[in-house]
Amino acid sequence: MRIALIGYGTMGKLIRTLAERKNHKIALVIEESDAEWAPETLAAKLRGADVAIDFSTAEAVRRNIEACVIAKVPLVEGTTGWSANREAIEKLVRENDGSFVFGANFSIGANLFYRIVDFASELFAKFPEYEAFIEEQHHSRKKDAPSGTALKLKDIVSRHIEKDFGVLSTRAGNIPGTHRVGFAGNADHVLLEHVARSQEGFALGALLAAEWIVGKKGFYEFSEIIDEVLGSGPI
Repeated sequence: MRIALIGYGTMGKLIRTLAERKNHKIALVIEESDAEWAPETLAAKLRGADVAIDFSTAEAVRRNIEACVIAKVPLVEGTTGWSANREAIEKLVRENDGSFVFGANFSIGANLFYRIVDFASELFAKFPEYEAFIEEQHHSRKKDAPSGTALKLKDIVSRHIEKDFGVLSTRAGNIPGTHRVGFAGNADHVLLEHVARSQEGFALGALLAAEWIVGKKGFYEFSEIIDEVLGSGPI
């Protein structure tokens, strides 16, 4: 594939390395200095790419989606912090016959963790003496709190447990991305945990999503299509 990278920080550089290892070509790199480009300007640059992968900033997400829709280039959205605008963005993609896949977390392990949490929440919902809680920790450079992954986990747990519960967020030092979902009772508690030891898992998942979305139309969430994505080829 010819891949356009939008955002060229740590994730962008890692995706480039892994993509080239898989014999994909990086057709275009959009850096932070290009953030003021209008959607039409970016769209002109994107034409000729098979897919774009965005790990930039939440403020740039709508511009990037508009540009990809104009250029008719599928977009894999790895940036978080834009969920408040999800309804408008989904409408934009669907009304313009776009191709879009996003994820609060592209790690395969994290997406399997979602399913474990879903199953556990369904079990504990039968025992009202247990109360749910979520804790998440990240390095001090991460801007959004709670993280997109933590919000996704809260949504999953809330499907089964009606009683409201909070999300505790910590930002400090170089803490690796850590998410815990717990169920606390009077006599005991159960704790589920996912720890990201490197960012390679996110990059590999984003590449899998990019390979999957080419040739498709629509608005997709990575966690909902994970079985199909994994079935499309080896990591």
